[in-house]
Amino acid sequence: MRESIKKAIGSTAYDLLKNGISTSFTDKELKKLGIEIPEVEIDANDIKKIRQKIKMSQSVFAKLLNVNPSSVRQWEQGKRRPSGPTKVLLELLKMNPDLLNYRIEFYSKAKQA
Repeated sequence: MRESIKKAIGSTAYDLLKNGISTSFTDKELKKLGIEIPEVEIDANDIKKIRQKIKMSQSVFAKLLNVNPSSVRQWEQGKRRPSGPTKVLLELLKMNPDLLNYRIEFYSKAKQA
């Protein structure tokens, strides 16, 4: 495949993925087109900054993420690292701190009425 065609297809594939359009590209095909999905890099300091930016204690932040409070504490201390979907969720929170606001409800007796 000519390099110019490869770049054009790669650019189109990238735009499709970026705009949420469903594709059936394999990882191998994407790499061949010059598209790579990078590993999420998030460290203890990032996690603490995210939590502080949304003004939550470790225990409330843990509840919001549906993880054990000791996990948040250990992440922030650098003793453990989040994995899999949690890393992606933390990355999304870093870009958009209000992302999980829908998970917080205000409870009152008036709500029950």
